[in-house]
Amino acid sequence: MTLEKILSIAGKPGLYKLLTQTRTGFVGESLLDGKKVSVGLRNNVSVLSEIAIYTLDAEVPLREVFQKIKEKENGGKTTVSHKDEKIKLEEYFFEILPDYDEDRVYASDIKKIIQWYNILHDNGITDFSEPEQENTKATDEKGQEASK
Repeated sequence: MTLEKILSIAGKPGLYKLLTQTRTGFVGESLLDGKKVSVGLRNNVSVLSEIAIYTLDAEVPLREVFQKIKEKENGGKTTVSHKDEKIKLEEYFFEILPDYDEDRVYASDIKKIIQWYNILHDNGITDFSEPEQENTKATDEKGQEASK
């Protein structure tokens, strides 16, 4: 399972796995309790693969932040909880992403990122690589070979 199929739904706790799309929205399954929910097109939904974190230079995809957390924690869960104090969360996040933009990344964002990482870890979703780019590169290489 990749981050392209994992959703965050505004107003609903946790993360959801995209099961299917319907005429009026889609059906997702909670990664917390396995309950299925039907979500309409009016709901504010974010796909994790499309989320990025502001840094002083650019925006870093969420998958890269998750990968840095995974490396720091040696593949385990985070040493801090999303319920810890603001200062502790900010110190931890500074270790992960030293150049994050402190004016645009709030403590609530850091809490979500840590909580999401732990939910994904609990569900065995720990591959944060970019499968689409690898396929595109392979296609480009084949296309170049064909034109030679």
